[in-house]
Amino acid sequence: MFKYFEPNKIFSITSRAPKYVLTLFIIVLSIGLIESLIFSPEDYKQSHSVRIMYVHVPAAWITLGIFSSISILSLIGFIFKIQNFFLISKSLAPSGFIFNIIALVTGSIWGKPTWGTWWAWDARITSMLILALFYLLYLLAWRIYQDKERIYKVTTIITIFGIINIPIIKYSVDWWNTLHQPASINILSKSSIHSSMLIPLIIMTAAFALFSLLIFLMKYNTELIKIKNKGLDRI
Repeated sequence: MFKYFEPNKIFSITSRAPKYVLTLFIIVLSIGLIESLIFSPEDYKQSHSVRIMYVHVPAAWITLGIFSSISILSLIGFIFKIQNFFLISKSLAPSGFIFNIIALVTGSIWGKPTWGTWWAWDARITSMLILALFYLLYLLAWRIYQDKERIYKVTTIITIFGIINIPIIKYSVDWWNTLHQPASINILSKSSIHSSMLIPLIIMTAAFALFSLLIFLMKYNTELIKIKNKGLDRI
């Protein structure tokens, strides 16, 4: 089935997709901003500062999702020698790193009125900072190494160690006493967050996911064009 992941077969789809994704992103983002800034109520404790959540939380979710995807793709690509999986991972990484920084910055901004400080070495904050370092190492590895076999091996090792940090981020609020509150949204059980806040949060997450997809498509298409210009049919 892996023959369907050949770059030439994919490029015919990905080259046309960005304009549609961009249009959908603008629509969803507009709805999300209206819901989160106008219709969503202010928090009885945090007042309007709670609206930072609609950027902070989706950014964190997207960051974790992208790194998890990169790790899985890299491992499968290394085991089954699917070189295009590494290209996909490489194209996903920049947006994942950007959202990681956004999550850290917005968390810091949110922390000032909520906790009284811009930064605290809270378990979740620290583990998110470590994730940003793994993203940075991953991106630097692609810059430093030229040999394909070495870069595939090095980036896979980075993602294997990095993926260990994902459950630490997820369950840090349960394992340690942290400034972060426990999870308000649960898939397998009833969520404690009200629907008036949950709906805008889901919409903004969808908007961020579409933006990540747009950046990925632009980066991935650029990589495919580079390969095509080198006269290579496969990578």
